[in-house]
Amino acid sequence: MSPKHIVFKKVSHDKSVTVYMAKRDFVDHCDFVDPVDGVILIDPLQLQGRKVYVMLSCTFRYGRQDMDVMGVAFRRDLFLVTRQVYPELQDKDTLTHTKIQKKLLQKLGDNAFPFFFEFPDNLPCSVTLQPGPLDVGKKCAVEFEVKAFCGENRDEKINKQSSVRLSIRKIQFSPALSDVAPVAETTFEFLMSENPLHVKMSLPKETFYHGEPVKVNVDITNSSSRNIKDISLSVEQVTNVVLYSNDKYVKSVAIEETEDTVPAGTSLRTDYTLFPVLAYNRERRGLALDGRLKHEDTNLASSSIVKQDVLMDVQGILVSYKVVLRMIACGTLTSSDVCVELPFKLMNPNPEPVKSSTETLLIHCEWVTAEAERRS
Repeated sequence: MSPKHIVFKKVSHDKSVTVYMAKRDFVDHCDFVDPVDGVILIDPLQLQGRKVYVMLSCTFRYGRQDMDVMGVAFRRDLFLVTRQVYPELQDKDTLTHTKIQKKLLQKLGDNAFPFFFEFPDNLPCSVTLQPGPLDVGKKCAVEFEVKAFCGENRDEKINKQSSVRLSIRKIQFSPALSDVAPVAETTFEFLMSENPLHVKMSLPKETFYHGEPVKVNVDITNSSSRNIKDISLSVEQVTNVVLYSNDKYVKSVAIEETEDTVPAGTSLRTDYTLFPVLAYNRERRGLALDGRLKHEDTNLASSSIVKQDVLMDVQGILVSYKVVLRMIACGTLTSSDVCVELPFKLMNPNPEPVKSSTETLLIHCEWVTAEAERRS
């Protein structure tokens, strides 16, 4: 059976404008980003001579709207572009359309008009910080939105009755997997101990997928006179909010506490498995998550891949992960904390391209109405 292609539809309250989009996830491939495209359907009688515009915005929000003080909003627009759709500035028949746009224009008739945006290279991906159980209102996040509205000009105050807002996401998939396995290796020397403690930690690969267990190999050679105990491992998410304060939040998303010990003059070599998944962390306030659409679940935020020559302070929120190995070296008089860290990437796999003919793409359309987002 041929695959169906979902088309998202949302109508303004006064039914003057309707937005159709074939997808709401747009992939940043590092060398280019999927363009944002869709179709606007207008009702000329409802417009009453007004113009129709469509806007693409990227907003960094770091406080609720009801927290605005002295006219200072707790948000910043990282990117904002508005284009006039109706009346046409260029004949739509002369424009290049995607396959879905062609099908929609044929189906919807003469009152349908296409729109097209390209992302700049320096925008971050969609990320949100998980609110606590008692938190209400908008959360700290990097959000993308397509908004269609009508008015006498693009600068006048937007009438909510004559506008449509549709949330979208900018996402990244895992790049090509590297053959290099990450390794962290170090030696610790202690007072009143002739020989050192040697610790080696390694991962089978650099990039793990969401939901995949992280297998960690630990090799401890204890040539010192101290006894090693309280060995624990954790996966820590490091979130840098770089736009307004350069805050850093470090939260453990998976922990393994062991009863293993390494007495003086012995060694230990074993594997541990960690499970860094959102299912075990749903009540953790401030945890970074991938941007969420209301009709879908999400996962822990993917590792940020920052392009070269891009200013860090416009990235909003940067996320990274590391495995941390901790232990205590106990001596006769004193004890010392020992810690080894190893960074890795946590991302979504790059999906296989869907092979379908042009005919199949044009015939099968499933209409999904996103009315539940009208109040977002």
